[in-house]
Amino acid sequence: MREKLDSSRLPSAPVFDDAFRTQLRDLFRWRRDVRHFRREPVPAELLEELLDMATLAPSVGLSEPWRFVTVDDPARRAAVRSSFEVCNAQALAGQDAERAVLYARLKLAGFDEAPCHLAVFAEPNPQQGHGLGRGTMPETTAYSTVMAVHTLWLAARAAGLGLGWVSILDPVAVTSVLDVPSGWTFIGYFCIGYSKLDTDVPELERVGWDHRRPAKTFLMRR
Repeated sequence: MREKLDSSRLPSAPVFDDAFRTQLRDLFRWRRDVRHFRREPVPAELLEELLDMATLAPSVGLSEPWRFVTVDDPARRAAVRSSFEVCNAQALAGQDAERAVLYARLKLAGFDEAPCHLAVFAEPNPQQGHGLGRGTMPETTAYSTVMAVHTLWLAARAAGLGLGWVSILDPVAVTSVLDVPSGWTFIGYFCIGYSKLDTDVPELERVGWDHRRPAKTFLMRR
């Protein structure tokens, strides 16, 4: 029989005041998808701390499906970069003439500058969590892993680090290059380091690719 929860033994919840909420909003506003990095290394203990914070993200059924792979081997990094170059060329070819000029000017990866490379995968059917909450929506393991990525992103920004999400990759090629279980779902490849430029405006907005829209644009009422 399960022990009855004794609320008197629970720690008191912290009070987040106006000053904290303002700083939290600033953190959200200043989180950027970074492409331009300084070359100074990221301390190993700091990366470990950030990954610990990433695992505080919610996960379906407490399954914790995220799988982190640090990519330090130069040959593996080069192979991932090669996949990017092929996929990026295909993406460029798919743009119309006007967009192609703008696309070609964008720096879409930080492979050569970022000191830390991290690949993130989701275990689609982990034993942990005993299947709770994903019977009708098995994709929630991937969603949970993306939550961990977002948590990592914010934690990195709070620590003065930038994070760049490289999505222009072949998932099959990356899975093979990194020699991870073939059943894992590739979520993304991330370049992490100290940013050369801090700004509260997304780079794609600065160069005129597109712009942010207010929340009411996406809101429906029923």
